[in-house]
Amino acid sequence: MYEGMKELLKYLESSDRNFDINKITEAYNYADQLHEGQMRLSGEPYISHPVAVARIVAELGLDTDSICAALLHDTVEDCADKTNLETLAKMFGKEVALLVDGLTKIIQVQVADKEEAHIENIRKMLLAMTKDIRVIFIKLCDRLHNMRTLSAKKEDRQRAIALETMYIYAPLAHRLGIQRIKQELENLSLFYLDNVGYQEVQEEIDKKFGRSGDFIKEAKALIAEKLAENNISCRIEGRVKSVYSLYRKMYSQNKAFDEIYDFYALRVIVETELECYTALGYVHEVFKSIPGRFKDYISTPKPNLYRSLHTTVIGHSGIPFEVQIRTVQMHEEAEYGIAAHWKYKSGDKSKANIDEKLRWISQLLESDENTRDPDEFIHSFKTDIFHDETFVFTPKGDVISLPLGSTAIDFAYAIHSAVGNKMVGAKINGVIVPIDRVPNNGDIIEIITSASSKGPSRDWLKIVKTGQARSKIRQWFKKESRAENIEVGRAEVERECRRIYKAITDEQIDEIVTVIAKKVSINNADDFYNTIGFGGLSITRFLPKIKEEIEKLKAADEGPLTAEEELARVKLTNVSKRMRNSGGVIIDGDSGYQVKFAKCCNPLPGDRIVGFVTRGFGVSVHKGDCPNVIASRGNEENLGRWVRAEWEQVESSSQGAVYEAMIQIIAEDGIGVLAAISMALADMKVSISQINTQPGKDRDMAINIVVGCRNVSHYDSIVARLRSLPKILSVRRGFMN
Repeated sequence: MYEGMKELLKYLESSDRNFDINKITEAYNYADQLHEGQMRLSGEPYISHPVAVARIVAELGLDTDSICAALLHDTVEDCADKTNLETLAKMFGKEVALLVDGLTKIIQVQVADKEEAHIENIRKMLLAMTKDIRVIFIKLCDRLHNMRTLSAKKEDRQRAIALETMYIYAPLAHRLGIQRIKQELENLSLFYLDNVGYQEVQEEIDKKFGRSGDFIKEAKALIAEKLAENNISCRIEGRVKSVYSLYRKMYSQNKAFDEIYDFYALRVIVETELECYTALGYVHEVFKSIPGRFKDYISTPKPNLYRSLHTTVIGHSGIPFEVQIRTVQMHEEAEYGIAAHWKYKSGDKSKANIDEKLRWISQLLESDENTRDPDEFIHSFKTDIFHDETFVFTPKGDVISLPLGSTAIDFAYAIHSAVGNKMVGAKINGVIVPIDRVPNNGDIIEIITSASSKGPSRDWLKIVKTGQARSKIRQWFKKESRAENIEVGRAEVERECRRIYKAITDEQIDEIVTVIAKKVSINNADDFYNTIGFGGLSITRFLPKIKEEIEKLKAADEGPLTAEEELARVKLTNVSKRMRNSGGVIIDGDSGYQVKFAKCCNPLPGDRIVGFVTRGFGVSVHKGDCPNVIASRGNEENLGRWVRAEWEQVESSSQGAVYEAMIQIIAEDGIGVLAAISMALADMKVSISQINTQPGKDRDMAINIVVGCRNVSHYDSIVARLRSLPKILSVRRGFMN
């Protein structure tokens, strides 16, 4: 048995909770059998990963089924030829199988691109959370272990995974109140995203803690003595603010290290809520409080369940520090969030109670039902889940949490869709205000409604902040105004089509829309216009498809053109257009033709070039020795389309236009290679428009770069500089196939 599993079993057996050790051992044995022969990039056996995830899950306080699911979470995806969900359900029960299913990527869903695949994975994860919140707990533990072992991956993958962790998983942990996991994910992500900044902050922490660390012990002793004198039993913990939290304040808020007042913090944990407020008074007797630095999260909890009193005081040595006062239950919820309900099996763990605390997930999925746009989904995802909060009150005193920057309209829809739909005005603190007014923390908002209201305005979609409000407004238009939606959507599409091709007819527009609608699984043109009209889709996402279909129509209307006709068609008469589009190239002895530079070879001034008259897209300019040119000249149909091309004054080009040049570098795989390349190009004031890496032979890697280049001479100087760098084995023009 793997050593880590032996340690996990010891941990579970020493716990005061009743785990089914036999079931957990059976899950381990099955996972170990399925993963046999598989290795991690670090060189460890693959089973080490699910065992480590199961250990974190156990420490989080989850149950037997969660630990089994953690041990089995990669089996269906990585061992599909050996097992499936039905087998897991038979062996370990339906709950374990459902948890594993929620943790498995959507490898069978067909989507247009990687971005949509990523969004579909997030959707699936959220949907699985609504069925069983333990899915996201295990997923967070899985991501935490992956981040702990990220050093085994290549630099580009480290950055990509760290970015996803910082923007998706750490905020999710925060929203669920699991501060332990959230802080470690943030720190590990920062380590890979900005290692220099991370090290700078860590050094400042070490220096400051070394100078003044003893005062924490002194402050703890003084508070403990004062509370003991007044018969308040307590536990006091001290901590230093995390690297990421300090980094964020220093770099995002432009604060100096000495301006951060909550660098040090003490947690005073007492028995009852009343003792929290009593202890606060005694803390202020011992230390002088800083005005404006008190927050009461007990009477106004955060949406992620966090409750505590915060006050910032000045220590006797003149050092400011924060004191957090909470009960034992509040402390466990602060550390473990909703997961604390599984850990302590309290009566609070009723399904209705949990569902209420997770209502934000259902709201996000509900908003997703009214939009088919991936960009819109991601916007709602980031806004509604990972926001800074504004806390406002209803006239009855109920607290409503809104994303920072929300308006009175967002507040109305947060109360109920019927309130938002009948809204005609708003009062903040008793004063009538515009409905797009942004309230401040602590404001009392009253919504004025009218039974004669005709419903929301389409302009509100541009005003509201939350996905919830946007979804409910769209839902109203979708249900109540189909005819108007079709009219609005048709007008948008017609405007864009006629901007591209003035001669297009209404019938041709309907034909184009019908074709595009089928590609996105919409039944007909009217349904497409309706979806555009109520805002379920953005017309901008379809402009490339519309242009493509219009070009086909234009070609069909005009019939095939000869090479001479095509060449005459792309002749530019407007001087400013000629300067912008001719690219400094002379075609058949004359300038002023619309040209584009072929991506297969990216010609530069100084290269021998040749032109090819395309059908409807101007003259494509290639290098004379481009493989595509050599292959195409053997095709008799294309012989008449090749034209003579030459550069117009190479010297003037060297001072003006910048062209794209492709460079492939073969280098030794190692830390700092990409940074050295980027710094060398920056020193030469060369712009980088694209960069990617891929593994080469042995321990080499191939680095493909697209840079801005003036001409062949400039390119040669760039190559010479790159070849002089350490660990660079070769530099060549173009990319390898």
